[in-house]
Amino acid sequence: MVSVSLCMIVRNEEDVLARCLDSAAYLVDEIIIVDTGSTDRTREIAARFTSQIFDFPWQDDFSAARNESFSHATMDYCLWLDADDVFLEADQRAFLALKASLDPDVSVVMAPYHTGFDEGGRVTFSYYRERLIRNRAGMKWAGSVHEAVTPVGKVVYSEFAVTHRKTKPSDPDRNLRIYQAQLAAGKALEPRQQFYYGRELYYHRRWEEALAVFEGFLREGRGWVENNIDACRQCAYCQKALGREQAALESLFRTFAYDQPRAEVCCEIGLWFFQREEFRQAAYWYALALTCARDDRRGGFVSPDCYGYLPCIQMCVCYSRLGDLKRAEAFNELAAFFKPDSPAVRHNRAVFQAPPEQAAES
Repeated sequence: MVSVSLCMIVRNEEDVLARCLDSAAYLVDEIIIVDTGSTDRTREIAARFTSQIFDFPWQDDFSAARNESFSHATMDYCLWLDADDVFLEADQRAFLALKASLDPDVSVVMAPYHTGFDEGGRVTFSYYRERLIRNRAGMKWAGSVHEAVTPVGKVVYSEFAVTHRKTKPSDPDRNLRIYQAQLAAGKALEPRQQFYYGRELYYHRRWEEALAVFEGFLREGRGWVENNIDACRQCAYCQKALGREQAALESLFRTFAYDQPRAEVCCEIGLWFFQREEFRQAAYWYALALTCARDDRRGGFVSPDCYGYLPCIQMCVCYSRLGDLKRAEAFNELAAFFKPDSPAVRHNRAVFQAPPEQAAES
């Protein structure tokens, strides 16, 4: 069995740190905590689980802090978590099974990172991250913000996932401040950082600036395919926010130049036509979404609903508006297959089961 060091960077995490460590402590062989300047009870809570707590002055650089945490690890692999991450019970079992069977020649274990959830707790947003990294194998964190490790050697994909459960908002301006400080100092952003800088500008409603960054990122042609596709989607959001609806649609179509259609993009194109009450065209794109193969291992952002529930419930509405109630009801039942407890499904069933004159009024 391989051994694992849990390596964390923390700052003022008294509200979530115990929850995280309670879920992970018995899975690992040592715990490394690097504190970047806590002023609350974070260190006291960490001390319940480990004596290996180290100070590291915050430098506006997440990679520097993560590399510091890895530098103290003594086990075969380093596992990283944020303080507001948890291992759910099923993922704890899957982690222990992988730990018991992992080939020590493996350099990196990729694992799903679940970060968005619906009202029933089902995952609505997920993507793979490098989660277990072989210690002392020369791999380092890079990027002051949205840091990452570039995998080398043998990479495997895990059955366990990490769940991100925030309890309070983080500083919404921090990442943008870091990027702008780097640019003011004359530092050029490498492609991944350029992509995320554009996202930060979008989140701050600076749409023209974000659009310029994304267009520059795409024009340079050095981005990873998944980031290229998402950059086109981000361009569409910026264009829409600026009132340029046709340009937004064209940005979505631009994603097809990089790879096969993603269900997420097809659903967004479907929505574009749906909002214009062009229901036949909308239904076409939602139907195409259902044919798209979901492949989380590509590493891009995944919205699971786009591969089942969302296109079905939208096609139900489209065909209802087109007067094809039989097909509309069939798609509502297909949506129920994906989300049996959906309020929209229940509402639609009530409409379809109502007398024709009542259904016509709904």
